[in-house]
Amino acid sequence: MDPEGKGPGDVRRKGAGAGDNLPKRGYLDGQLLIAMPVMGDPRFERSVIYLCAHSSEGAMGIMVNRPAGSIDFPELLVQLNIINKAEQIELPLNAETMQVLRGGPVDTGRGFVLHSPDYSDDGTMMIGETVGLTASLDILRDIASGGGPRQSLLALGYAGWGPGQLDMEIQANGWLSAPADDALLFDAKLDDKWERAIAKLGVRSEHLSGEAGHA
Repeated sequence: MDPEGKGPGDVRRKGAGAGDNLPKRGYLDGQLLIAMPVMGDPRFERSVIYLCAHSSEGAMGIMVNRPAGSIDFPELLVQLNIINKAEQIELPLNAETMQVLRGGPVDTGRGFVLHSPDYSDDGTMMIGETVGLTASLDILRDIASGGGPRQSLLALGYAGWGPGQLDMEIQANGWLSAPADDALLFDAKLDDKWERAIAKLGVRSEHLSGEAGHA
């Protein structure tokens, strides 16, 4: 989690200005990226990524089906000095059970919370109408005290692409894109999230290798 309470500078989506001649269609903010079986990067094999920003400047997303490892949310709160060790037993249920995910290979020391729209602070970026992205310590304090969003997940790090890079990967059948499902996005059951994401498209995983990038 960024101790200054700020997200990475490339997270925010570039607003369309009068001089922006690029077509608006094709940008996938708020979509799910589902790794195709032919994905050549082992870091993203069988991954499901929520795409937070996608523009001519690049793209940024959070992987939502990979656990970060052995650390859990109460331990992270102690490490960040948000609570002391004795307070772990007093955490609300949503804080006790909240999973810490591996959001991607970039800035793995920073935390990003994807959450329902019933919460916002000065650093929150809304992605459409149903999901917010917040990278401040305040949201962790609020979750720890029971005042956080109704639904949330915490990810360490993020996935990032340079200008045009994600578009090329999609065209090369590295990814399938589909509308995000909030129920799937915030579901804590990770083991079969990739399969369930594919199933929502009405296709079988063994048939994906020849599919085009967009659902």
